[in-house]
Amino acid sequence: MDALDRRLLTRLQADFPLEVRPFAALGWELGLAEEEVIERLRQLKAQRILRQVSAIFDSRLLGYQTTLVAFKVPESRLEEAGAVVSLQPGVSHNYARDHHFNLWFTWTLPERDGMAQRVSALATQARAESFLLLPALRVFKIGVTLDLEEGRAVSRAKGGDNLPQASRPPTVQEREAVRELQRDLTLEAQPFLSMAQRLGMDEETLLDVARDMQRRGIMRRYGAVLHHREAGFTANAMVCWPVPPERTETVGHALAAFPEVTHCYQRPTYPDWPYSILSMVHAPQREECYTLAERMGQAVQVKDYVLLFSHREFKKARVKYFEEAAQ
Repeated sequence: MDALDRRLLTRLQADFPLEVRPFAALGWELGLAEEEVIERLRQLKAQRILRQVSAIFDSRLLGYQTTLVAFKVPESRLEEAGAVVSLQPGVSHNYARDHHFNLWFTWTLPERDGMAQRVSALATQARAESFLLLPALRVFKIGVTLDLEEGRAVSRAKGGDNLPQASRPPTVQEREAVRELQRDLTLEAQPFLSMAQRLGMDEETLLDVARDMQRRGIMRRYGAVLHHREAGFTANAMVCWPVPPERTETVGHALAAFPEVTHCYQRPTYPDWPYSILSMVHAPQREECYTLAERMGQAVQVKDYVLLFSHREFKKARVKYFEEAAQ
């Protein structure tokens, strides 16, 4: 990647122009012709640096439930268990991490489905020795931007103390728009045109729906997702903090205040899992994650934290909402 590629990809991850000719708008900002923006993105995709460009939605506001799950699986069967989990519709992220709970994944299902029962059945199918069901109890921060110009991961997005609640179910038009906007954007001058045509509407109508969902928080953002390792961020650590209940709010907000922290949640604890706050950090090297975690620990006065690095990606894909395969 050259300097323009890095600048383009950094810009593309947040606040993508929801306009009829978005690449022309990006080009105007960066001093590039529309055709050059598109060609650069095609090359970055061919190099497996750019993963996709699409909408990221708030599952809960669409009527879905999401949980983080950890399985304890013998290392000899980790590959097999990872494949079983990855086959499940609604599993979006599935990683091997260096811990005795070694298989971690997120699962999104319609609210009518019993999540606990589904996880228990999947654990039996994957022959997990035990599992942790870790839904978010509180969101302190969510959202990541890999700053390729500075070489660091940053997040300025903040979560609230309470999980979002939908004011009303999505309309038929919104559900149809979600089905299209969650697709990987085609790299052409008018990429929203084919989406609108499939829905039987014009581009501006589709974009108006998209902007409204973004304004209401249903769409958290529209932008690019990168292949982290290929983009230079080879270290991906979940920093797990044992925090007593009376300090949860204070510590959670303090950790979220670090710009390098991209996600920060309060989640349940168990006798064999005392970590109530989980935070994500990304860096080019592991040593930087350790240094950052030490600084964070000193700031919140918590010593017995652990870092869980991912060492294998079994699956990373966007959840497909309102599609039969995801139901």
